[in-house]
Amino acid sequence: MARLLAIGECMVELGDAGSGLLRKGFAGDTLNAAYYARTYLPTPFDVAYLSAVGTDLLSEEMLAFMAGKGIVTEDVRQIEGAAPGLYMIHLKDGERSFSYWRSASAARRLADDAAHVRSAIEKADTIVFSGITLAILSPDARETLILELRRARAAGRRVVFDPNIRPRLWEDAATLRSVVEAGARAATVLLPSFDDEQAHFGDADPEATIARYRQWGAETILVKNGSGEARLAAGAGDIVGIAPPKVETVVDTTSAGDSFNGAFLAKLLTGVPPAEAAAFAARVAAAVIAHHGALVPPAHLPQP
Repeated sequence: MARLLAIGECMVELGDAGSGLLRKGFAGDTLNAAYYARTYLPTPFDVAYLSAVGTDLLSEEMLAFMAGKGIVTEDVRQIEGAAPGLYMIHLKDGERSFSYWRSASAARRLADDAAHVRSAIEKADTIVFSGITLAILSPDARETLILELRRARAAGRRVVFDPNIRPRLWEDAATLRSVVEAGARAATVLLPSFDDEQAHFGDADPEATIARYRQWGAETILVKNGSGEARLAAGAGDIVGIAPPKVETVVDTTSAGDSFNGAFLAKLLTGVPPAEAAAFAARVAAAVIAHHGALVPPAHLPQP
C-alpha cells in the first residue's frame, strides 16, 4: 500500500465560537495538508503523520482526532511529561493572525530519535514537510531530519517541501534562508508561497522563485500566489499559469495553502497531470477560505 507521510507539528487550536466562548480543535500546517490529502486519496493510499506529543489528556485527544480523520498515528512518539503546543486564531475581515504558546511543544522533539525518523520515512513513498517543521527543531534535529530526507530522495522517493516561512520561529534571517535552502535541496517538489519568497529571498516575481528553486534541484515547483495566478514548472517544461477561482466572500484564510498542498498531492499521486492537479487544488483552497476553521468538512469541499 502506498503511503504519504507528513512531518510536523499538530497543535491545539482555539477559535472564536461566539458569545465570548472558544472552540477547541487540532491543526497544524502539515497536519492540515495530510487531512486534505486523505480526503481526496483513494483507499489504497495510507496517509500517516510523524510528530511527537505528550502523554497528557490533550495529547490522547489529539491522537484520537487524527485517527478519526483516517490519519495513521503509529509514527507519532509519545514523550512522558511533554504536551502539545497551542494557538489561538484572530480574524479580521477574513484575514487571520495568531497567538502561540508552543515553546515547550513536544513536537520540537520529533526528530530527536534518528532511528525513529528513518523508520517512519522508509515506510513512505511520498514525504511532506515544511519550513515550520524545520523551524521548531533544534539545530541537531534539523540536521538529522534533512539527512534522512536526502536519503529518501536518493532512494527515489517523492519529497515535498513547503517553505511556509514564519520568521518569528527562526533564530535570525540568515539561519532562516540557509535552512530553507537545505530543505529545498532535499526535496523533489516545492510548494512555496510567493509573498514569503519575495519578503525573505527578494524574488521579483514567481518566475524568479521558480528559477531559484530549479537551481537548488527541485523537479516540480508550484508557486502559490494568494488571489493571483499561481505558477507551475514541472520538469524542464514551460511555466504554466493556474488561475484561482473567484471567491465572493472570504470568511477565513486559515489553511488556504495547506489545503492547496494536500489536494494537489492527492491528485498528483493518483496520476493526474500537474497542471490539472493544481487547478483542482485551487478550487479546494477557494472552498476552504469560504468557511471557518483549518479543516473544512468534506461536504463543503469540491467533489473529487
